[in-house]
Amino acid sequence: MQDLQKTLTEVLDYLKGVWIKKRYIIISSWLICPIGFLYVANMPDTYSSSAKVFVDTRSVLKPLLRGLTIQTSSSQEVRMMAQTLLSRSNVEKIARASDLDITTSTEEQFESLVTNLSKQIKLSSTGRDNIYNISFNNKDPLVAQRIVQETLDLFVEGSLGSNRRGSDTAERFINDQIAEYESRLEEAEQRLAAFKRQYNDILPLAGSFYSNLQRLKSELESTQLEIKRTRQQARSLNSQLGVDKSSDSFGVTGPDEPLLRTRYDERIRSIEENLDRLRLRFTDKHPDVIEAKTLLSALEESRKKEISAFLQAEENGEVAPLSELNRELKLESSRLESQIASLRVKESDIESKIADLESKVDLIPQIEAESTALNRDYGITKRKYEELLSRRESADLSRRADVSAEDLQFRIIEPPLLPKKPNGPNRLIFYSAVLAVGFGSGIVIAFLISQLLPVLIRPQQLLTVTDFPIWGTVTHLNIDSIKKKNRFRLFIFLLSSGAIVAMYAILVLADTMNINLLEGIL
Repeated sequence: MQDLQKTLTEVLDYLKGVWIKKRYIIISSWLICPIGFLYVANMPDTYSSSAKVFVDTRSVLKPLLRGLTIQTSSSQEVRMMAQTLLSRSNVEKIARASDLDITTSTEEQFESLVTNLSKQIKLSSTGRDNIYNISFNNKDPLVAQRIVQETLDLFVEGSLGSNRRGSDTAERFINDQIAEYESRLEEAEQRLAAFKRQYNDILPLAGSFYSNLQRLKSELESTQLEIKRTRQQARSLNSQLGVDKSSDSFGVTGPDEPLLRTRYDERIRSIEENLDRLRLRFTDKHPDVIEAKTLLSALEESRKKEISAFLQAEENGEVAPLSELNRELKLESSRLESQIASLRVKESDIESKIADLESKVDLIPQIEAESTALNRDYGITKRKYEELLSRRESADLSRRADVSAEDLQFRIIEPPLLPKKPNGPNRLIFYSAVLAVGFGSGIVIAFLISQLLPVLIRPQQLLTVTDFPIWGTVTHLNIDSIKKKNRFRLFIFLLSSGAIVAMYAILVLADTMNINLLEGIL
């Protein structure tokens, strides 16, 4: 409690010190307030004009043309246009369209005008509602309205025109690319045609070279096997002819060496050939191989029975003599020799083909690789060319759709009006600030001087300064004169402060009633 009282006492001492130096408050208020009031009153009025526009990005054609045309985000386009609206080139257009450029005579002045306009034009958005506000302040209400109107027109026309310019630019680019790919496609076709003319005798082999070589080798093996079988049959038949000439009777040398022609010979030969082919592909346990062997055994058994029946009939005198059979065996031997010669020719032809292919074994892969590369380049170029043609059709359809129905519709909610009353500056705040600065600076100066040149107000202050005991206090001899002088100083202070406050009240009242005192005085 004692600390609080001590603090209050010190504060009162400070206030009394400031009060003693109140003449500095009068001087400061009269130096600052009238000049500040005059400056604020002389500030020009500013007029504000604004416009509000709604951008409708909904379109009926978009759902219908989805997948058929190249569609872009209309909302994103509008936001991008809003962000670039106050670019330097656009602000220069606004300045020239508003005839503000005629107020400048040099390039520096025009640059300064454009810089100030870019800072003063305000463009704000409400977000996802696509509502944009454009505002501008100027001392001339007509200029403020004209600037907002030109900015609004540039925003609307720029959003629509940029879409069309983008479509035109895209179409020109696609056409240029189509022309380039068409030229590249023609060059690729010419290279491919020249390559085919150069290797027209080898290209039929390309792509199936190794399969053809393998097929010919398999065919050669089959032919050689057939030659061996036929030669074995001919050798067995010739040996049988020799036995028949010496003994003039039948002699069976083995179960696989035929002596007579029967109705089963051709079928047995066909099944043996088929069995040889199956054994080249499968093992002996394969069902087809087992079935062929079973059928072959059955036919050979039937053939043996027929030969036995023939021999029995010969013994009984029911068939022709054996000499006729010898002639048939000779004919069969001649036929086998002819078949062997034919197979030899076939073998030689296959071997020549294999040799021809093997001689090109180093050239064919190189030609195949070159042909694959040419076909790949041609296919890629052709595919890109066809894609560009499809894109051009989509772009053309998109352009026609944009012409038939605009994606963006601008609705002016509030057009820019000519302002009738100024909206600034806020002189009430400025007048109050000048009044506070004037009196506040005087109070600060009085406080500092009271601390630099202190005046003892209470006897206790002397005690704290000198540590001398105080035995009592006496009054001034001219106390009445001093009191009179203090009352006069108080009157001067109240008169001075009242004049300043009255000046402040008059200015505030005039500003509230929108009266320009300077025009009336001057």
